[in-house]
Amino acid sequence: MASNDLTWEVTLSPAFHDCDPMHVVWHGNYFKYFEIARCALLQRYDYDYPQMRDSGYLWPVVDARVKFIRPLLYGQALRVRATITEWENRLKIAYEILDADTGTVLTRAHTIQVAVDAATNEMLYLCPRVLWDRLGVEAP
Repeated sequence: MASNDLTWEVTLSPAFHDCDPMHVVWHGNYFKYFEIARCALLQRYDYDYPQMRDSGYLWPVVDARVKFIRPLLYGQALRVRATITEWENRLKIAYEILDADTGTVLTRAHTIQVAVDAATNEMLYLCPRVLWDRLGVEAP
């Protein structure tokens, strides 16, 4: 299901307040970087969180996995790549954090979100059509 069209990348550099005393990014802050990339990706399709809400659906993260390969360091130039890899029954987004200068992969991760009807709080087992329309993918 993966498509190069469903990928977006942001650049950032860890701030001092994101780091521990050794100038290494604290592991919990990686999720902030994933969120920045995820929002940029979804904005590309005009389906970021405000548009999700306005379309009648909530999209909570129900699963997140991270593989820490190499540490992220204070001031290091990074590229955070987000790719939508599943969109039929759930929204799965894969992430890579790369050193911007060398291209070395530093972190791999993914999040899984499910559609929830905002009016009833019922989880849907099939993503709503609005997601497929916004992504420009064929409905199952």
